[in-house]
Amino acid sequence: LCFRRCVIAALISCLFWNMFGLSAAMDYKPNILLFLADDLGIGDIGCYGNHSIRTPNIDRLAREGVKLTQHIAAASLCTPSRAAFLTGRYPIRSGMASSNRYRALQWNAGSGGLPANETTFARLLQQQGYTTGLIGKWHQGVNCESFNDHCHHPLNHGFDYFYGMPLTLRNNCQNNKSLDLDPVLQAKLWFYTQIIFLAVLTLTAGKLTGLIPIHWKIITCFTLVGSLFFISWYSSYGFVQYWNCILMRNHDVTEQPMRLEKTAFLMLKEAISFIKRNRHGPFLLFISFLHVHTPLFTTAKFLGKSRHGLYGDNVEEMDWMVGKILDLLDKEGLKNHTFTYFASDHGGHLEAQNGSAQLGGWNGIYKGGKGMGGWEGGIRVPGVVTWPGVLPAGTVIDEPTSLMDIYPTVVHLAEGILPRDRVIDGQNLMPLLQGTAQKSEHEFLFHYCGSYLHAVRWHQKDSGAVWKAHYVTPVFHPPGAGACYGKRICPCFGEGVTHHDPPLLFELSQDPSEAKPLSADTEPLFDTVIRRMGRAIEEHRRTLTPVPEQLSVSNVVWKPWLQPCCGTFPFCWCDKEGDSTQIL
Repeated sequence: LCFRRCVIAALISCLFWNMFGLSAAMDYKPNILLFLADDLGIGDIGCYGNHSIRTPNIDRLAREGVKLTQHIAAASLCTPSRAAFLTGRYPIRSGMASSNRYRALQWNAGSGGLPANETTFARLLQQQGYTTGLIGKWHQGVNCESFNDHCHHPLNHGFDYFYGMPLTLRNNCQNNKSLDLDPVLQAKLWFYTQIIFLAVLTLTAGKLTGLIPIHWKIITCFTLVGSLFFISWYSSYGFVQYWNCILMRNHDVTEQPMRLEKTAFLMLKEAISFIKRNRHGPFLLFISFLHVHTPLFTTAKFLGKSRHGLYGDNVEEMDWMVGKILDLLDKEGLKNHTFTYFASDHGGHLEAQNGSAQLGGWNGIYKGGKGMGGWEGGIRVPGVVTWPGVLPAGTVIDEPTSLMDIYPTVVHLAEGILPRDRVIDGQNLMPLLQGTAQKSEHEFLFHYCGSYLHAVRWHQKDSGAVWKAHYVTPVFHPPGAGACYGKRICPCFGEGVTHHDPPLLFELSQDPSEAKPLSADTEPLFDTVIRRMGRAIEEHRRTLTPVPEQLSVSNVVWKPWLQPCCGTFPFCWCDKEGDSTQIL
């Protein structure tokens, strides 16, 4: 009898254990860790074929997880690409696509940015009980009407914690670097200023010598106008380091200007601290690297260590930071409970040069680079996903995927519900990553340059073909160079582009370098493919609704009343991080 009771008790215990175990598994939500590099080319890391820049930690992610070989950014420039990443929507839907030459936010004190009515994945995960954090680059705006309304701030878009740059790195952030914020306009402004003051000097000399009969009031008026003109533009462009190169913790400015020699250390320290504080989870941590954007400031530990100059040094430093964070996950027992993703916001910047030294990334076999809306080199980026025990290790997926896919994927993992009042362009990646689906859900992907549609990709699932039609391409300078050297970036419209009718057509599965355009004479399906893409464009455009353009000239210009300031404007300088100068 005793034996029978023991057996029954054991069976009941096992039953309850299985029930509770199943319940726990059903309730389980993974931590979400997202790494996004800045301006990293797909050819810059080892797991995508680079054998000279050392990236062992990113390569480790690829070995332990899934590598995406046709991972596509929704835009080839920072601000619109990141808006699409955060919202799962083409940037033209949110107003984050520009119809002018300012295709990214230029100032912390601009009024444009990610609209408050856009719902980020951070907001949805926050609603599902996640603690959400952003460390690093934001570049989605700060204020709308006053210096502290923070309407575009990360904390107004679902992040519980923010530490980093509200804008982006620029050469202006480092002393002794050439200016890269609107250099052509600055040169014109300097020229006009010199003309005005030369005129004042000429009139003054003429008056004093009696050669020019003119009243002193007129000379005084010219002097006043010239001085006001100079002050009006130099008050912004002359102090870029103070206005744009700042660090914030939540709503507070902590460094103005930022000290680049300790920035990498501070970013890593903040990421490690966030994970430790929230190790009992679930958490979402978006690590938005300042690497590998110019000016490529690299700490002494990594300077001169790579075989690719300063750029390679910067890539290797970023990889080391990835490794430190992955090691922490392992140490805290979080590795098997964390969905980890690594990508770049768009392709490498080919025009970033200093004399003969290349300061931008390498996009492998793919044509073009940063700023080019259609060519693969500007939009095809590394994409690596790991989740030990859930995603098969060492898997390579050649199907078209998008940075916008992260939005529905992480919302699915958090058991959230996608917004039903708007179009979501991303697709849940989990079936593809786990191998339960063999084909991407994307049939068409639309490649914009600003608000201008430059190219369309058609994933013909029944045949496996990936067609791509270019309706507009940039004019390379010099001809055949593969980039717009002599300019900071290729334009989207005007005399700097070529319109193609019929469009240039490529079959990417056969010609990934886009070297041999097809024609009706060489491709029997040419007319059929072009017609189908034309219908797809019409269908896509019917889903677009007019929205305010966040990157209009009036929204991107510097407005002193919107300037984040840790003092009393214009006396904005501070270092609240103290003397934390540990070198990595």
